Amino acid sequence: MPIRLCRTDERDAIFTIVNAAAERYRGVIPADRWHEPYMPREELDGEIAAGVEFWGYEDADGQLVGVMGVQPVKDVVLIRHAYVLPAAQGQGIGGKLLAHLTAETSERILIGTWATAELAIGFYRKHGFVQVAPELKDRLLKTYWDIPDRQIHTSVVLAKPAFD
Repeated sequence: MPIRLCRTDERDAIFTIVNAAAERYRGVIPADRWHEPYMPREELDGEIAAGVEFWGYEDADGQLVGVMGVQPVKDVVLIRHAYVLPAAQGQGIGGKLLAHLTAETSERILIGTWATAELAIGFYRKHGFVQVAPELKDRLLKTYWDIPDRQIHTSVVLAKPAFD
């Protein structure tokens, strides 16, 4: 199966995939939230230490071409850092990773992304996620993520199942 849990020795590959794919969002993500590289190694290490478990998608040669993180937090599961190498985008890899990770839980799944990242928002909507109302979004981001207020202000949250 081309989807598997990433190994500890694959952090360089995860780092490369995340930062290569994030280039698509340069100029979309607010300039004051963009970093060079987009996700420094220390941040990747911190995410893994905080419980983000990365899953990968392998191509026919056994090389990782896509990654997606999952992180149980309290009573929900967060989908974190979903990226596919630019050369492999548009082949359904992200959708396969998302379907695999969402099938593994019965908890509500939340995804936070940039409000200006219309491509990402459309991707998650296509896969059955519903964007939450702005007032609920702020509360969810403060409850389940550890991010600065500026990022809360510039983000959206999508949920599956939707909140009533």
